[in-house]
Amino acid sequence: MVVCKRIYEPSSSKDGYRVLIDRLWPRGVKREEAAIKEWLKELAPSSELRRLATTDKNKWAEFQRRYRMELSKPELQPTLERLRKIARSGTLTLLYAKRDTQHNNAVVLKEVLEEGL
Repeated sequence: MVVCKRIYEPSSSKDGYRVLIDRLWPRGVKREEAAIKEWLKELAPSSELRRLATTDKNKWAEFQRRYRMELSKPELQPTLERLRKIARSGTLTLLYAKRDTQHNNAVVLKEVLEEGL
């Protein structure tokens, strides 16, 4: 199972394997309190794409398309498959910092991971 959660929400034993998928460390979050297993910056959208996502919600479809293209790079496939394996055996929680819970990279990454389950 794959779930998305803001890193600012308290961690829970139900979260399972917690992975931060943002390129930048979230403001105000102490590393020791984040309770993450991994920080996978390489799965975060490129800086250019991140700016597109934060400036215009009307470009959500374009963001999704371009982010999926970035995630299709061959060098990312082993990491994506490893995360799918974790999700098959328990809960994988994708952590993100953005306030918008419906338009963020975790939502797209969750879809990509679930397509391969």
